[in-house]
Amino acid sequence: MSDDWLAGRFEGNRARLRSMAYRMLGSLGDAEDAVQEAWIHVAGADADTVANLDGWFTTIVARVCLDMLRSRKSRREEPVESPDDMAQAAAGPEQEAVLADSVGLALLVVLDNLAPAERVAFVLHDMFGVPFDEIAGITGRSPDAARQLASRARRRVRGGDSPESTASLARRRAVAEAFLAASRAGDLQGLLAILDPDVVLHADAAAGPPGRPRELRGAAAVASGARAAAARSHESEVALVNGAPGIVYAPRGRLTVVLAFTFSADKISGIDVIADHERLQALELAVISPRA
Repeated sequence: MSDDWLAGRFEGNRARLRSMAYRMLGSLGDAEDAVQEAWIHVAGADADTVANLDGWFTTIVARVCLDMLRSRKSRREEPVESPDDMAQAAAGPEQEAVLADSVGLALLVVLDNLAPAERVAFVLHDMFGVPFDEIAGITGRSPDAARQLASRARRRVRGGDSPESTASLARRRAVAEAFLAASRAGDLQGLLAILDPDVVLHADAAAGPPGRPRELRGAAAVASGARAAAARSHESEVALVNGAPGIVYAPRGRLTVVLAFTFSADKISGIDVIADHERLQALELAVISPRA
């Protein structure tokens, strides 16, 4: 086959491959780099013997992504950027913000906590329908082991069994969503309606600049603080935080701040604002099922 024909076929798959790589890597820039590196592999190989070109492209991109994910592990101990730095970075390319929103900020955050092979297996199978026989070849595992990778990832994405009843979880999810909506709208009365009168908010040292109060007491003070942080709420999403509904602030899918809620009679009685890198890494985060 001609080089021009092969290049045209690859270009026809580029959008799909970039979308797949973005879900694996969580960065549009990294996804673009992965697809471009994959093209270099494609262009240098003998494609005449390949029966399924689209599947071949998928395999090469997935392997590149897996290598990139594994190489990141050595950088996991580096300090994360401050919330203010991340807020400035979030004002970057609109395309990445739109893509992150289409995938779901909470899902990107949870995917980032998976082991590289788990993330690749989950994205390939659950999001793109790639058979486990093919995933096995990409990850270097047997088909059964590849199936277990995806299953383990799926459990982490969806969260384990909550100690709360389904009805209680649904009510508290509604409260968390109402908090987020009222914060975005600057709706003071809406915030007061869902906050316990004696609510206490505590923020760790990494959650804001020096001089900002680390603790707020009472519904009025907490509601005013939530209104002041309205800009962050537009890049936030409700998620399960240690088994209970909370909020993740994740500009372009990069976890920066978590609000962990304590509830009393289906009102928010405590808010732990977590921005410290080690504390964020220790949290159990999951996507809330639409049926919850």
